Amino acid sequence: MEAKLNLFSVLKTIFKMHTEPQQVIQILLNCEEENGYPSRRRSLVDDARFETIVVKQTKQTVLDEARVKANDAGLTEEEVVLQNAASESPEAEKEVVRAAVVVHLRDGMGSLGRILKAVETFHGTVVHLESRQSRSDGVMFDVLIKVDMARANLLQLIRSLRQTASFGSVAVLAENNTVNVKAPWFPKHASELDNCNHLMTKYEPDLDMNHPGFADQVYRARRKEIAEIAFSYKYGDPIPHINYTETENKTWSAVFARVKDLMQKHACSEYVAVFHKLEEEKIFVNGRIPQLQEMSDFLRKNTGFTLRPAAGLLTARDFLASLAFRIFQSTQYVRHINSPYHTPEPDCIHELLGHMPLLADPSFAQFSQEIGLASLGASDEEIEKLSTVYWFTVEFGLCKENNEVKAYGAGLLSAYGELLHAISDKPEHRAFEPASTAVQPYQDQEYQPIYYVAESFEDAKEKFRRWVSTMSRPFEVRFNPHTERVEVLDSVDKLDTLVSQLNTEILHLTNAIAKLRQPFC
Repeated sequence: MEAKLNLFSVLKTIFKMHTEPQQVIQILLNCEEENGYPSRRRSLVDDARFETIVVKQTKQTVLDEARVKANDAGLTEEEVVLQNAASESPEAEKEVVRAAVVVHLRDGMGSLGRILKAVETFHGTVVHLESRQSRSDGVMFDVLIKVDMARANLLQLIRSLRQTASFGSVAVLAENNTVNVKAPWFPKHASELDNCNHLMTKYEPDLDMNHPGFADQVYRARRKEIAEIAFSYKYGDPIPHINYTETENKTWSAVFARVKDLMQKHACSEYVAVFHKLEEEKIFVNGRIPQLQEMSDFLRKNTGFTLRPAAGLLTARDFLASLAFRIFQSTQYVRHINSPYHTPEPDCIHELLGHMPLLADPSFAQFSQEIGLASLGASDEEIEKLSTVYWFTVEFGLCKENNEVKAYGAGLLSAYGELLHAISDKPEHRAFEPASTAVQPYQDQEYQPIYYVAESFEDAKEKFRRWVSTMSRPFEVRFNPHTERVEVLDSVDKLDTLVSQLNTEILHLTNAIAKLRQPFC
């Protein structure tokens, strides 16, 4: 049988054979066994694009409502954000914030005095002022003025300046001098991942008639039971123990045996090494699904990654944000027994066999975390690009090893049909370059026609870092493992502290090298 069957041909054969219903089911299962991925599957890229559409629609609705309420059709998105923040409480309204306001002067620098007078009138303090000749028609100068001012007064200042005929336009750009007011919220501490559990539900068995468990009431009830356990989880809790059934363990065994059979020849050496280590520690055994807590403890010892239970498909932004804290959000439910070699959304078998071994490899773990850090505060469009990079690397990535192409993507290592396709000469293999990978159309119903091959994880990290530096985010972040906090590098003091810490580390490394070079007595 060909690696990829034509469904029409299969159905034609079935009808010619006049087969019984049970035989029809078995033929279709055999097709699945040959193909690995016979139907639609979940895609982080698809999730990200769906989020972008929803965000745009929601944003437009909020803008329209705010403009009607304020009776001001020219109300900008920045002002709506500012207005909403001010309306949270009397204290929020009076809170002093730092904002950058750009004013376009039609009549030259003589109008600058009016701006300064207006700032004084609304009890603001000017902390920075600069101007440049404007490139816009009908405007002589663009003036950037940074002010400290109460939110309510800032709104009044903008409206007052906008009513002055000598100003071409007025726009507020930023708050707190670092993050654009339009930049999305993102978690700063691992505990705030409790707020990052928004689900994508389009492949849930309750909603999707094509889901293998749609008609199975017992399976759907089991999924809800495990989902509720994950929803109740909070930062710092031990990961709940799941008493997997005989059927669920049987499903694990079928996939485990297939992956173990193929990995030695087709998986990258890092994956194979950790897989054997997991077997030695009796975490990977045939007949028993590992518990997330024991896997999380194993990862923490090796790379500092930990696991957090997820109820289902997280949004792309929430999922990527978790990686920034070296936390992988993992499902605990198991795919349907009638579809052991395919699941339309990630289940614990995909997570455990596909993702976990490489999260225990230091270099791959670092690469995964850097994707997560790059997502914090990124625009919706950039989340789409990061999701696409994730799709073609962490999920479906290939790498070179001793002049051979090996798999490291979890979607390949847990789905043998596409694994065999990916390493064959049928698809096109391209060198991994984040800029082009990020805009490559993906395929979520058939095998990929194009795969990206990394020279090594180190090479992939270096290329990724250079690409991330071109993103529009106006700030840099770093993860502090001691506090489990993401720090925004937005002040000289923070940078001085970081440089001091790095100097100490470099000193230790220099001393270690010097001692290693000393001749033995």
